[in-house]
Amino acid sequence: MTMPQTAPGLVRPHGGILKPLLLTGEALDEARARAASLPVVHMSSRETSDLIMLAVGAFSPLDGFMRRDDYRGVVRDMHMSDRTLWPVPITLSPKPGDPDVQEGDQVALMDEESGELMGTLRIEEKYGYDKRAEARGVFGTEDEAHPGVAKVYAQGEVLLGGPVRVFSELRYPETYGEYYARPADTRRVFAEKGWKTVAAFQTRNPIHRSHEYCTKIALEICDGILIHPIVGKLKGDDIPADVRMDCYRALLDKYYPRDRVVCRVYPMEMRYGGPREAVLHAIFRQNYGCSHLIVGRDHAGVGKYYGPFDAQNIFDRIPADELEIRPLKIDWTFWCRACEGMASTKTCPHAKEERVLISGTELRAMLDEGRRPPHEFTRPEVADILMAYYRKAQAQ
Repeated sequence: MTMPQTAPGLVRPHGGILKPLLLTGEALDEARARAASLPVVHMSSRETSDLIMLAVGAFSPLDGFMRRDDYRGVVRDMHMSDRTLWPVPITLSPKPGDPDVQEGDQVALMDEESGELMGTLRIEEKYGYDKRAEARGVFGTEDEAHPGVAKVYAQGEVLLGGPVRVFSELRYPETYGEYYARPADTRRVFAEKGWKTVAAFQTRNPIHRSHEYCTKIALEICDGILIHPIVGKLKGDDIPADVRMDCYRALLDKYYPRDRVVCRVYPMEMRYGGPREAVLHAIFRQNYGCSHLIVGRDHAGVGKYYGPFDAQNIFDRIPADELEIRPLKIDWTFWCRACEGMASTKTCPHAKEERVLISGTELRAMLDEGRRPPHEFTRPEVADILMAYYRKAQAQ
């Protein structure tokens, strides 16, 4: 299925059209029935989340899991075989115990955690690959301590490439209700509001004061913003999605103009891929209808693997005709005691000693130690929610 852009004035989808791959109605019933007799390939949580992103059209213009030439081009220089910009491989690898499938076979795809049948794949190519080359090319490191690298090393020795047809979005529509949206949905919302420029804010953390400052810079220059939290699987020490949703609602209800902010979630799993993942975030936000992506310090980073502004600098190497969405680059932000408010290195003249640097890592450390985050870190309503969550978690 393909879908033309339905909202005049918004950026085009990456590649020109949305390609949602989710079946409905009679086509879904017939495909499910046929899939019941097919050999089953099991998917990891990351592969399942990628399949759902394909299903809703967020990964347009992809039509399935990558074939060999597309995979190699993406790893090498962020381009598929037709020279379409794409920064991160979208791949599927059979698991131990899966049937020995071959090119030309059609297989059913099952989420290994839930046991749910998610769709089908027609195998066009079955090919080997170099895991360490992928780790170096995509993540910039071969270190298995990197969570994204570790998942690549845990994969099987071959990849299956070909088009998919998708049956399910798992629990996401029911769990998140109005907060769950496909690209066609957000484009419709933006069009109804008359927005032409929309800044997306990527987050896997509760919104602290530095995040809030970045989003309000975006509100000064765009028609609206999309607060777009990730709700796929995260690292074990990240704050659960339901707790983060409570934090987002508390902030949006009291500190943002309601007619200029949309909050929706998306089901991808983080790779913690730093610069390359920032480009992936930009591409699928373009598919969701956004003209800008807020890129702050250490976007999509983890540990010490990336410099604080590597995720901004990578956009300088992408030709303007390959990506319509533009990065909205924000410098170091902090609370300045002398300024008595939020500032950045571009606006604040005071010494480092006056600056309270804010990060999700520091916020989690405070909560782990039972210390209430001060107002320089986060709004009191958010602090209340997080303190209650951490007290309950530590009591269990």
